[in-house]
Amino acid sequence: MTAKQRLESILGNQYESEDGDLYEVELMGGMDDDEMVNFKRQLPNNFLPDEIEQLLRFSRGFEFYGLEEIRFDAYGTFGIDGLFPRSIELAGDGFGNFWILDIDSLGVWNSVYYVCNDPAVIVKHSENLGDFIKHIDEFGKKGNASHLDKIHEKVVFEIWDGDLGISEPYKKDYDFTSVTGFPEMYIVADLINKPVNAGFPWAKQNKNPKIVRPSDAPLWIIEKKVKQNFWTSLFSKSK
Repeated sequence: MTAKQRLESILGNQYESEDGDLYEVELMGGMDDDEMVNFKRQLPNNFLPDEIEQLLRFSRGFEFYGLEEIRFDAYGTFGIDGLFPRSIELAGDGFGNFWILDIDSLGVWNSVYYVCNDPAVIVKHSENLGDFIKHIDEFGKKGNASHLDKIHEKVVFEIWDGDLGISEPYKKDYDFTSVTGFPEMYIVADLINKPVNAGFPWAKQNKNPKIVRPSDAPLWIIEKKVKQNFWTSLFSKSK
């Protein structure tokens, strides 16, 4: 099922809010030819997959209770350097947490990730945009028993407490010979071939870490805080 078909399949579904009010998906309009041309010019390789073009001509997004508006056209708006250099900011929850669709350097639309602010954790949320729309539908139907809510309320804390997905660089044979801009000390967050619900803390070692994405693969180099002893700290403050 394509992303457009997935969206069409949930139109007319009725959901119930926490206050007992009924609501439905409220579609935004689709892109016309000129808007489509301008949008493609922004994208990597000026490429837009046919499936996504069909979706955007049908609708550029929709309103859904419990989330800020869901957009398929918000390219380049995500603001945390290094995490997702080419991405669509699909949605936010109003509390600094976002759902981000990762796009590679060729313009291929890949997995959707949940970027949590507190705790500072990245979770692979959905395999693709169609699955993300399915997870939104499930959220409307099941609430706190849904995939979306479990990640939001439970999985992020499990990852934060367990450092899941993080490895020290010497524990795996990564080839970083062509990568520039390395932090002095770092850890590697590797989600290559990892399933939905896998993730890693992106700002646990350092509150505002330098983050490098060395390739299109879901792998990140994250600055590790250098621990200083008393004398080193005292000397650096005296400079």
